[in-house]
Amino acid sequence: MTDPTDPRTTVVVITHNRRPELLRTLDRLAELPERPRVIVTDNGSTDGTAAVTRHHPEALLLRPGRNLGAIGRNLAMRHVRTPYVAFCDDDSWWAPGSLTGAADLLDRHAGLGTVTARIVVEPDGTEDPIVTELRGSPLTGPAWLPGPALGSFLAAATVLRADAFRAAGGFHPRLWLGGEEELLAADLAADGWWLTYADHLTIHHHASVVRDPTRRRTHGIRNTLWFTWLRRPAGRALRRTLHLARTVPRDTASLRAFAQAAAALPWVLRERRVLPPNVESRLRLLESAQRHSTARRYVG
Repeated sequence: MTDPTDPRTTVVVITHNRRPELLRTLDRLAELPERPRVIVTDNGSTDGTAAVTRHHPEALLLRPGRNLGAIGRNLAMRHVRTPYVAFCDDDSWWAPGSLTGAADLLDRHAGLGTVTARIVVEPDGTEDPIVTELRGSPLTGPAWLPGPALGSFLAAATVLRADAFRAAGGFHPRLWLGGEEELLAADLAADGWWLTYADHLTIHHHASVVRDPTRRRTHGIRNTLWFTWLRRPAGRALRRTLHLARTVPRDTASLRAFAQAAAALPWVLRERRVLPPNVESRLRLLESAQRHSTARRYVG
């Protein structure tokens, strides 16, 4: 009988004050046939989150003592020894066999950096609207690519090549949380890695009600602006900025996002590094295709 366990992938979870959701996620991950190692970064929770390790002593719990946002994943990566890492949030979990399926793709294709799975929304079991975009990506990849080429990825639904993640610098500490994947995805592409969507892999997402959507949207708009200014050619960056100014909701959250982004211009100019033309051309194609998207977005 074939052993279903699979030592190739570590699962990294970030959490903040969502003890019940985290416990459910750890329960589901413990049931996976792959039996992956699990690392949890507790981003400064005050609700007794650390106590879940009594139920799951096999999980490594990291407690930085403050809310690092997405950088909690970078902290966890210091403890990853496997070739691949699967991210998921405290309100999501991988389906049985999907980690093995992603690792098989990464084993088979040396130029593949990330594999993003199909997202199923619970409790209804319906597909997340963004799956349609992933499945129908307009990008053209090399003939060997096992699925649609992507311009970015969703951290909570993606398995990455660990060494590629580290070489690209991981998630940027300035971005914290909210659309933080875009900058890393572009840098992975600039390093020569391809990103793909795999329809036969699944992650389940049962969105937590414990969230601050206004804060997340502010950070999402701000981070999009920072990415645009950090990596896009000057003319394109200006046009993208004007487009965002016209299309984001005219409210306090958007105003705060633009103010936060503008306040960091000295840092942006110091770190600015324009993407290679081939990566920039992919971004332009994606922007055109997504202009009328109905899937959830942080920005307009």
